[in-house]
Amino acid sequence: MSKASRPYKEGLLEDLRDPSEAAAYLTAALEDGSPDVFLLALRDVAEAHGMKRLAEGAQLNRESMYRMLSDQGNPQLLSLTAVLRELGLRLAVEVSDPVAA
Repeated sequence: MSKASRPYKEGLLEDLRDPSEAAAYLTAALEDGSPDVFLLALRDVAEAHGMKRLAEGAQLNRESMYRMLSDQGNPQLLSLTAVLRELGLRLAVEVSDPVAA
């Protein structure tokens, strides 16, 4: 008899509770180049950690956080960094590959 599998979303959220997994997931979303993909990924990470707890820790209104992470969301840098800080993550800027002259 085969072992029962768990739903994809459940497994993803469990994995995203690990800060290293969350960082890799968000980095991959950023590399996609689409702000919408990044916001979807950040929403998954936030959901994994509990939206209410995360909003409280980041000192954001829960409804504002849901709106910020919605499909039409456009978070301000201050809000974004507050959420990431509460997750134990931070934004970083790296040098990209040099453009050929």
